[in-house]
Amino acid sequence: MRYLVTGGAGYIGSNLVDDLIERGDEVWVLDDLSSGKRENLMHHFGKKNFRFVEGSILDEPLVDELVADSYAVFHLAARLTVKFVHEHPLDTLRVNVRGTEVVLRHCNRHGKRVVLASSSEVYGISEQRPFREDGPRVLGPTNIPRWSYSTAKALDEHMAYGYAIEGGLKFSAIRYFNSYGPRIDEAGYGSVIARFIQRAFTGEPLEVYGDGNQSRAFTYIDDTVNGTILAMERDEALGEVFNIGSPFEITINDLAVKIRELIGSKSEIVHVPYEDIYGPHFDDIQHRVPDTSKARDLLGFEAKVDLDLGLKRTIEWARAHYGVG
Repeated sequence: MRYLVTGGAGYIGSNLVDDLIERGDEVWVLDDLSSGKRENLMHHFGKKNFRFVEGSILDEPLVDELVADSYAVFHLAARLTVKFVHEHPLDTLRVNVRGTEVVLRHCNRHGKRVVLASSSEVYGISEQRPFREDGPRVLGPTNIPRWSYSTAKALDEHMAYGYAIEGGLKFSAIRYFNSYGPRIDEAGYGSVIARFIQRAFTGEPLEVYGDGNQSRAFTYIDDTVNGTILAMERDEALGEVFNIGSPFEITINDLAVKIRELIGSKSEIVHVPYEDIYGPHFDDIQHRVPDTSKARDLLGFEAKVDLDLGLKRTIEWARAHYGVG
């Protein structure tokens, strides 16, 4: 199969490309390298079943050409990181909404199946715990830029449903929950795990934003990629949205302690007010953990890598590739 992966030079995208190439598929990648890295894919350059195209999902003629020549599309390209979204809400909306509409429109036009990467951010500050796909979305006010990302991802899902209803688009949407693993970095994906690992290696303080009692369910990249591929391959996935994540949550305070211990670091753990990082207008999500029963029942998905093992693998990769520790 020839798959098009938008955002394929990013952290999740490049790991997805690895799996597809390894099993013998042909992969074309479209990425503007705004957050993705060419080096994430360098080991595939020169292979007959790999093609890299530097370009934007806002480039309609290019997207049309690549979609037309592909069997199916994994749409992962997006503007990411809470900090970027907070500082560049217009660009976030432009790329994550208009760009996705371009991809979906041409998938619909050419009759191509598409997996749409969405986010756990769509749930906002809902107090439901764990989050269910059919649960409520609760967002803060529109003057807080953070919610532009959540809104954009929700609009992406609405557009996919719209194209399915009006044009017969074959799609599945997946809501990622805090993925981590090899190739993760603070700048490109905005991961607290990447930030803690980097600073623990250098002995810098591990900065915990807020009181640190906010909790997250972190998902190792192998499980993230597996869920993504299952959403493409299973007929039961068509027209459905799935949480792809781990059900086991941890507070950010406990995460900092765990990473410091695994590395053997003497870094101090300090708490920093949100406004020092993001300015005065910022909302955080207190708890974010998925209900994955739908993905289990329809896709056969289950997160298999626990946090301790996943962190050890990620730390070893960082030690080998970043020349630290």
